[in-house]
Amino acid sequence: MKRGKILFLQIAIYVIGAVVFSLCIFALPPLASSAAEMYPEYAYLQYPVLIGLYVTVIPFCFALYQALKLISYITQNNPFSVPAVKALGLIKYSAMTIGVLYITGMIVLGTQNALHPGIAIIGLVIFFASMAIMAFSDVLQELLKNVLKMKTENDLTI
Repeated sequence: MKRGKILFLQIAIYVIGAVVFSLCIFALPPLASSAAEMYPEYAYLQYPVLIGLYVTVIPFCFALYQALKLISYITQNNPFSVPAVKALGLIKYSAMTIGVLYITGMIVLGTQNALHPGIAIIGLVIFFASMAIMAFSDVLQELLKNVLKMKTENDLTI
């Protein structure tokens, strides 16, 4: 694979990570404070919602790290390996965790009568995006498993 494409993927992953960390540090706390001031009846949810959002960043960053590891396997000319399959599996589970956390958060907000339609739409978009990433990772993981199986059989016949 061309070095430029791999470099682009690595830069994209670092930029995505930097944007998410910047949002967590600089944007979310002021947004939560202003929302608590605008809607004082829901001010008690300010910190639980912030904590919930920060918790979802953990599997997201873990998935980004696994994607970087996967890219490093590709640069080492070792994309069809057990560690690559494992990295895809961990990305799959990270996406599933994000989806479960967002659905759980939306259910909790719904029980508190605090689930604004805009928040519900954003939560559903994130949920379906994480489920799409989970499905894509699962398909790639199964393909890599099959390739590894054929590679092993081919190595044994030669």
